[in-house]
Amino acid sequence: MGEKIKIEHGDSPRMKVFITRRIPEDGIRILEREGLEVTIFPEERIPTKEEIINGVKDADALISLLTDKIDREVMDAAPNLKVIGNYAVGYNNIDVEYARKKGIVVVNTPGVLTDATADLAFALILAVSRRIVEGDKLVRRGEFKGWAPLLLLGKDVWGATIGIIGAGRIGQAVGRRARGFNMRILYYDRERKEEFEREVDAKFVTLEELLQESDIITLHVPLTQHTYHLLGEREFEMMKDGVVIVNTSRGEVIDEEALIKAIKKGKVFSVGLDVFENEPNIREELLQLPNVVLTPHIGSATERTRRKMAEMVCSDVLRVLKGEEPLNRVV
Repeated sequence: MGEKIKIEHGDSPRMKVFITRRIPEDGIRILEREGLEVTIFPEERIPTKEEIINGVKDADALISLLTDKIDREVMDAAPNLKVIGNYAVGYNNIDVEYARKKGIVVVNTPGVLTDATADLAFALILAVSRRIVEGDKLVRRGEFKGWAPLLLLGKDVWGATIGIIGAGRIGQAVGRRARGFNMRILYYDRERKEEFEREVDAKFVTLEELLQESDIITLHVPLTQHTYHLLGEREFEMMKDGVVIVNTSRGEVIDEEALIKAIKKGKVFSVGLDVFENEPNIREELLQLPNVVLTPHIGSATERTRRKMAEMVCSDVLRVLKGEEPLNRVV
């Protein structure tokens, strides 16, 4: 099924861990040191459900990625499964309620990827506001004929009004970066964050107010039944003409059909997307629009962050297998 790492560790029976993709060695070594038998899916692609079931059927622990759907069928196929370690913060890919019913612990990796994801969100804000990717392509095509007063005019970031939808760890980190650009900061969340307001002079508003007043809108919400298609046709109509939109949370929080219509109408000036509604499949129209910057879900993709994520998830999986309380329990 995959590449096996077997470490002898005293006379105790070895517990088994199945990992759905190779993660940084920093995490794997944590499991190795304790004599666990680790099987890693060997291919550089998303495994099928059947391949996950085959890998986890006799495992005590599963370490999965946000691309892996871990539902009741997968859990029922693994009678020894004690813990699922999600190598991500968001866990909408896991049926956590069914895991709870079966007594399977679920852990994730919050906090460690906050700054990396906030950095990417702000990079996308700058890229789409200032038309950096369009400019790069123009130069590479050999079409740059010298400075021109109307060439690739973009939107100001300094002093703009930014609307942050979701003021959790990442949303607040984006707010701190926005403060450095002298931006007026609005935010919408399920609850008021008074410390965040004091720190960056942010204003707590309704979603409608945020949509109506923001020059730039950035999304940082988990995917739930309440956030699915949070931005749709009605919401786009509320926005300012020429708004900039960035999404580094989950693709399904935006109705992409409605987004494409809003872009084509000129309602939306430009868009930066790190996530997609039918990921990894991307709508052809998004690929063709020149004022849309697309990145392949790389919000947490820095060397240090991915190493820390591996260490966190493997350490918590090990804690559960030892009968200890994990640090980052979801259920």
